[in-house]
Amino acid sequence: MPDIKKIKDLASNVMNSFCLNEKIALVVGGNKGLGQSMALALAGAGANVCVVGRGPNGLLETTEAIKKLGQKSIYFAADVTMEKQVKSMVNYVMDTFGHIDILINSQGANYLQEAAEFNTNQWQKIMDVNIKSVFLCCKHVGKIMIKNKKGKIINISSVRSFQGRSKDLAYAPSKGAVNQLTRSLAIEWGHQGINVNAIAPAFTVTAISEPFLKDKKNHAWAISRIPMKRLGKLEDISGPVIFLASEASNFINGHILVVDGGWLAA
Repeated sequence: MPDIKKIKDLASNVMNSFCLNEKIALVVGGNKGLGQSMALALAGAGANVCVVGRGPNGLLETTEAIKKLGQKSIYFAADVTMEKQVKSMVNYVMDTFGHIDILINSQGANYLQEAAEFNTNQWQKIMDVNIKSVFLCCKHVGKIMIKNKKGKIINISSVRSFQGRSKDLAYAPSKGAVNQLTRSLAIEWGHQGINVNAIAPAFTVTAISEPFLKDKKNHAWAISRIPMKRLGKLEDISGPVIFLASEASNFINGHILVVDGGWLAA
């Protein structure tokens, strides 16, 4: 027979499992777009947040907004495709907060061109930003989490990780690699109390997608592919990221959570 009292106790405290009070979150790419939105969502759930971006633009704005929510926040400017700077970033967060409970990898870049003419330098840049930097951040934050025997890592993928597209010779392959990195780390670190998952949005209005979506034909095509007949909004990612960052998802590991309005189902 099920333990009804235990189940009732768990049910009465279910909302507490989503609380991030006293957690330290490191959000890479937290100076704009999805990363900024997720940083604010994490703070709204009680986390103190360090936001990271390549330059100062947006970092101070994000930290000030987090402080207005009543949480502590710092920022660090780094090029996370460079391992030395990733190490400095991690050391800075540890010196300030003493631990890292949540890592969000939301950095990203895109480039489209015909395959036969695809710029090799641009291909390498996309790979460096979209997968190399994710690996480096997971590697060095992972060392901290392994010592603490716990942690939540959330990588931002894309529905493009599951589908090819004409002229998309770098972004889609890089996001496919993010999925496989997520799964591999989940297998290696799961027994150490570390959950590694990913979120795969469909077209969401951000700085990366805006140039593509400005074209009326592209915009109409994207809407036609989504059963909910709208593009993703920044706030659509808030619930999923809180879920995967919290104790509510403690037995979810190696999962790619698609947030796409039904894109892949259509």
